Amino acid sequence: MSGYTPDEMMSIAAARELRDGVLCFVGIGLPSEAANLARRTHAPECMLIYESGTLGAKPDVLPLSIGDGVLAERADSVVSVPEIFNYWLQAGRIDVGFLGAAQIDRYANINTTVIGDYQKPKVRLPGAGGAPEIAASAKEVIIILRHKRRAFVENLDFLTSVGHYKGGKSREGLGYTGAGPTMVITDLGILRPREESRELELVAVHPGVEVDQVREQTGWDLAVSDDLKTTAPPTEEELGVLRELRRKTEAARKEGAG
Repeated sequence: MSGYTPDEMMSIAAARELRDGVLCFVGIGLPSEAANLARRTHAPECMLIYESGTLGAKPDVLPLSIGDGVLAERADSVVSVPEIFNYWLQAGRIDVGFLGAAQIDRYANINTTVIGDYQKPKVRLPGAGGAPEIAASAKEVIIILRHKRRAFVENLDFLTSVGHYKGGKSREGLGYTGAGPTMVITDLGILRPREESRELELVAVHPGVEVDQVREQTGWDLAVSDDLKTTAPPTEEELGVLRELRRKTEAARKEGAG
Protein backbone atom coordinates (compact mmCIF):
# COMPACT_ATOMS: atom_id res chain seq x y z
CA MET A 1 0.00 0.00 0.00
CA SER A 2 3.03 2.27 -0.27
CA GLY A 3 1.87 3.87 -3.54
CA TYR A 4 -0.82 6.53 -3.57
CA THR A 5 -2.47 8.90 -6.01
CA PRO A 6 -2.41 12.72 -6.02
CA ASP A 7 -6.12 12.70 -5.15
CA GLU A 8 -5.45 10.47 -2.12
CA MET A 9 -2.66 12.79 -0.98
CA MET A 10 -5.00 15.78 -1.35
CA SER A 11 -7.83 14.25 0.70
CA ILE A 12 -5.45 13.04 3.40
CA ALA A 13 -3.67 16.41 3.63
CA ALA A 14 -7.05 18.13 3.97
CA ALA A 15 -8.28 15.67 6.61
CA ARG A 16 -5.21 16.34 8.73
CA GLU A 17 -6.21 19.99 9.07
CA LEU A 18 -9.39 19.18 11.00
CA ARG A 19 -8.74 19.17 14.74
CA ASP A 20 -10.63 16.84 17.04
CA GLY A 21 -13.69 18.44 18.59
CA VAL A 22 -14.23 21.19 16.02
CA LEU A 23 -17.62 22.02 14.53
CA CYS A 24 -17.17 21.64 10.79
CA PHE A 25 -19.68 22.81 8.17
CA VAL A 26 -19.09 20.44 5.26
CA GLY A 27 -19.60 20.83 1.53
CA ILE A 28 -20.39 17.84 -0.71
CA GLY A 29 -17.67 16.16 -2.76
CA LEU A 30 -14.00 16.50 -1.87
CA PRO A 31 -14.69 18.40 1.39
CA SER A 32 -17.03 15.64 2.56
CA GLU A 33 -14.48 12.92 1.80
CA ALA A 34 -11.74 14.73 3.74
CA ALA A 35 -14.01 15.53 6.70
CA ASN A 36 -15.28 11.96 7.00
CA LEU A 37 -11.72 10.65 6.75
CA ALA A 38 -10.69 12.93 9.62
CA ARG A 39 -13.57 11.64 11.76
CA ARG A 40 -12.49 8.05 11.08
CA THR A 41 -8.84 8.65 11.99
CA HIS A 42 -7.45 11.36 14.27
CA ALA A 43 -10.58 13.44 14.93
CA PRO A 44 -13.42 11.13 16.08
CA GLU A 45 -15.11 13.98 18.00
CA CYS A 46 -15.15 16.32 15.00
CA MET A 47 -18.82 17.31 14.58
CA LEU A 48 -19.86 17.29 10.92
CA ILE A 49 -22.70 19.63 9.98
CA TYR A 50 -24.40 19.68 6.58
CA GLU A 51 -26.67 22.48 5.38
CA SER A 52 -29.67 20.15 4.95
CA GLY A 53 -29.98 20.16 8.76
CA THR A 54 -27.89 17.25 10.02
CA LEU A 55 -25.85 17.90 13.16
CA GLY A 56 -23.16 15.39 14.06
CA ALA A 57 -23.54 13.41 10.83
CA LYS A 58 -21.78 10.01 10.84
CA PRO A 59 -22.47 8.53 7.41
CA ASP A 60 -21.29 4.99 6.66
CA VAL A 61 -20.64 6.05 3.07
CA LEU A 62 -20.07 9.39 1.38
CA PRO A 63 -23.27 11.32 0.58
CA LEU A 64 -24.26 12.04 -3.01
CA SER A 65 -25.85 15.34 -2.00
CA ILE A 66 -26.81 17.34 1.09
CA GLY A 67 -30.21 15.65 0.90
CA ASP A 68 -28.79 12.12 0.97
CA GLY A 69 -30.54 10.06 3.66
CA VAL A 70 -27.24 8.58 4.89
CA LEU A 71 -26.50 11.92 6.56
CA ALA A 72 -29.57 11.69 8.80
CA GLU A 73 -29.42 7.98 9.68
CA ARG A 74 -26.84 8.28 12.47
CA ALA A 75 -26.74 12.04 13.04
CA ASP A 76 -26.98 13.44 16.56
CA SER A 77 -29.91 15.57 15.46
CA VAL A 78 -31.73 16.82 12.37
CA VAL A 79 -32.98 20.40 12.48
CA SER A 80 -34.48 22.85 10.01
CA VAL A 81 -32.38 24.63 7.39
CA PRO A 82 -33.12 28.07 8.90
CA GLU A 83 -31.81 26.83 12.26
CA ILE A 84 -28.62 25.56 10.64
CA PHE A 85 -27.92 28.96 9.14
CA ASN A 86 -29.38 31.36 11.70
CA TYR A 87 -28.39 29.63 14.94
CA TRP A 88 -25.25 27.71 13.97
CA LEU A 89 -23.54 29.40 11.05
CA GLN A 90 -24.44 33.08 11.07
CA ALA A 91 -24.25 33.23 14.88
CA GLY A 92 -20.55 32.33 14.69
CA ARG A 93 -20.75 28.81 16.16
CA ILE A 94 -19.00 27.04 13.26
CA ASP A 95 -15.25 26.57 13.71
CA VAL A 96 -14.37 25.46 10.18
CA GLY A 97 -16.15 25.71 6.86
CA PHE A 98 -14.94 23.11 4.34
CA LEU A 99 -15.59 24.11 0.71
CA GLY A 100 -14.84 22.95 -2.81
CA ALA A 101 -14.72 25.11 -5.93
CA ALA A 102 -14.67 25.06 -9.73
CA GLN A 103 -12.54 28.22 -9.92
CA ILE A 104 -10.44 30.15 -7.43
CA ASP A 105 -8.45 33.37 -7.76
CA ARG A 106 -5.35 34.70 -6.01
CA TYR A 107 -7.42 36.02 -3.08
CA ALA A 108 -9.27 32.72 -2.56
CA ASN A 109 -12.57 34.00 -3.93
CA ILE A 110 -14.40 31.05 -5.47
CA ASN A 111 -16.80 30.29 -8.30
CA THR A 112 -19.31 27.44 -8.17
CA THR A 113 -21.92 29.01 -10.47
CA VAL A 114 -20.94 29.08 -14.16
CA ILE A 115 -17.97 28.64 -16.49
CA GLY A 116 -18.08 31.25 -19.23
CA ASP A 117 -20.53 34.09 -19.66
CA TYR A 118 -23.34 34.04 -17.09
CA GLN A 119 -26.08 34.51 -19.71
CA LYS A 120 -24.63 31.91 -22.11
CA PRO A 121 -22.36 29.72 -19.97
CA LYS A 122 -20.16 26.93 -21.30
CA VAL A 123 -20.97 24.97 -18.15
CA ARG A 124 -23.74 25.54 -15.60
CA LEU A 125 -22.37 24.49 -12.19
CA PRO A 126 -24.33 23.37 -9.08
CA GLY A 127 -24.46 26.96 -7.82
CA ALA A 128 -23.96 28.68 -4.50
CA GLY A 129 -25.95 26.60 -2.04
CA GLY A 130 -24.76 27.59 1.42
CA ALA A 131 -21.20 28.37 0.32
CA PRO A 132 -21.48 32.20 0.41
CA GLU A 133 -22.76 32.09 3.99
CA ILE A 134 -20.11 29.57 5.02
CA ALA A 135 -17.39 31.73 3.45
CA ALA A 136 -18.74 34.78 5.25
CA SER A 137 -19.48 33.46 8.72
CA ALA A 138 -17.40 30.36 9.60
CA LYS A 139 -14.53 31.20 11.93
CA GLU A 140 -12.16 29.94 9.24
CA VAL A 141 -12.53 28.33 5.82
CA ILE A 142 -10.55 25.53 4.18
CA ILE A 143 -10.88 25.09 0.42
CA ILE A 144 -10.04 21.88 -1.42
CA LEU A 145 -9.83 21.46 -5.21
CA ARG A 146 -7.65 19.94 -7.91
CA HIS A 147 -4.83 22.21 -9.08
CA LYS A 148 -5.43 22.94 -12.76
CA ARG A 149 -4.83 26.13 -14.73
CA ARG A 150 -8.51 26.25 -15.69
CA ALA A 151 -9.39 26.27 -11.97
CA PHE A 152 -6.69 28.64 -10.65
CA VAL A 153 -7.57 31.71 -12.70
CA GLU A 154 -6.58 35.36 -12.86
CA ASN A 155 -10.25 36.39 -13.02
CA LEU A 156 -13.26 34.34 -11.97
CA ASP A 157 -16.05 33.87 -14.50
CA PHE A 158 -18.45 34.49 -11.59
CA LEU A 159 -17.80 35.37 -7.94
CA THR A 160 -19.99 33.00 -5.93
CA SER A 161 -18.34 33.14 -2.51
CA VAL A 162 -16.00 35.83 -1.20
CA GLY A 163 -12.61 34.79 0.13
CA HIS A 164 -10.34 37.77 0.76
CA TYR A 165 -12.12 39.81 -1.91
CA LYS A 166 -9.60 42.28 -3.40
CA GLY A 167 -6.87 41.55 -0.90
CA GLY A 168 -5.51 43.54 2.03
CA LYS A 169 -8.32 44.64 4.37
CA SER A 170 -11.01 44.71 1.69
CA ARG A 171 -12.85 41.72 3.21
CA GLU A 172 -13.24 43.56 6.51
CA GLY A 173 -15.10 46.33 4.71
CA LEU A 174 -17.83 43.87 3.73
CA GLY A 175 -18.73 43.25 7.36
CA TYR A 176 -18.17 39.51 7.34
CA THR A 177 -17.62 38.01 10.77
CA GLY A 178 -15.44 35.03 9.80
CA ALA A 179 -11.70 35.15 9.08
CA GLY A 180 -12.16 33.81 5.56
CA PRO A 181 -10.01 31.17 3.85
CA THR A 182 -6.97 30.17 5.88
CA MET A 183 -5.80 27.36 3.60
CA VAL A 184 -6.24 25.96 0.09
CA ILE A 185 -5.34 22.29 -0.35
CA THR A 186 -4.83 20.78 -3.80
CA ASP A 187 -3.45 17.63 -5.36
CA LEU A 188 -0.11 19.45 -5.79
CA GLY A 189 0.38 21.29 -2.52
CA ILE A 190 -0.92 23.69 0.12
CA LEU A 191 -1.45 27.45 -0.14
CA ARG A 192 -2.12 30.04 2.53
CA PRO A 193 -2.95 33.77 2.31
CA ARG A 194 -0.08 36.14 3.01
CA GLU A 195 -0.59 38.17 6.16
CA GLU A 196 -0.75 41.66 4.68
CA SER A 197 -1.80 41.25 1.05
CA ARG A 198 -4.00 38.14 1.66
CA GLU A 199 -2.76 36.81 -1.70
CA LEU A 200 -2.36 33.05 -1.79
CA GLU A 201 1.18 31.77 -1.35
CA LEU A 202 2.47 28.24 -1.90
CA VAL A 203 3.69 27.01 1.50
CA ALA A 204 4.06 23.27 0.85
CA VAL A 205 4.31 20.84 -2.04
CA HIS A 206 3.30 17.20 -1.88
CA PRO A 207 6.05 14.55 -2.21
CA GLY A 208 7.46 14.39 -5.74
CA VAL A 209 5.91 17.72 -6.82
CA GLU A 210 8.16 20.56 -8.06
CA VAL A 211 7.37 24.25 -7.66
CA ASP A 212 7.44 24.71 -11.45
CA GLN A 213 4.63 22.16 -11.78
CA VAL A 214 2.46 24.20 -9.43
CA ARG A 215 3.28 27.48 -11.18
CA GLU A 216 2.49 25.93 -14.56
CA GLN A 217 -1.00 25.02 -13.36
CA THR A 218 -1.70 28.47 -11.85
CA GLY A 219 -3.19 31.28 -13.92
CA TRP A 220 -1.30 34.04 -12.12
CA ASP A 221 2.29 34.63 -10.98
CA LEU A 222 2.17 32.42 -7.90
CA ALA A 223 4.01 33.56 -4.78
CA VAL A 224 6.15 30.90 -3.09
CA SER A 225 7.13 30.87 0.59
CA ASP A 226 10.81 31.25 1.48
CA ASP A 227 10.20 28.42 3.94
CA LEU A 228 8.61 26.00 1.50
CA LYS A 229 7.88 22.61 3.06
CA THR A 230 7.05 19.13 1.77
CA THR A 231 3.86 17.46 2.95
CA ALA A 232 4.34 14.26 4.93
CA PRO A 233 3.27 11.28 2.77
CA PRO A 234 0.15 9.30 3.69
CA THR A 235 0.45 6.71 6.43
CA GLU A 236 -0.70 3.13 5.94
CA GLU A 237 -3.63 3.81 8.28
CA GLU A 238 -4.74 6.94 6.42
CA LEU A 239 -4.61 5.18 3.05
CA GLY A 240 -6.37 2.10 4.35
CA VAL A 241 -9.24 4.06 5.92
CA LEU A 242 -9.67 6.29 2.85
CA ARG A 243 -9.71 3.38 0.43
CA GLU A 244 -12.18 1.44 2.54
CA LEU A 245 -14.45 4.51 2.69
CA ARG A 246 -14.30 4.84 -1.09
CA ARG A 247 -14.88 1.10 -1.58
CA LYS A 248 -17.98 1.09 0.64
CA THR A 249 -19.30 4.22 -1.08
CA GLU A 250 -18.87 2.76 -4.55
CA ALA A 251 -20.50 -0.53 -3.50
CA ALA A 252 -23.48 1.29 -1.96
CA ARG A 253 -24.03 3.36 -5.10
CA LYS A 254 -23.87 0.29 -7.35
CA GLU A 255 -26.39 -1.44 -5.10
CA GLY A 256 -28.65 1.59 -5.22
CA ALA A 257 -28.37 1.83 -9.00
CA GLY A 258 -29.23 -1.85 -9.29
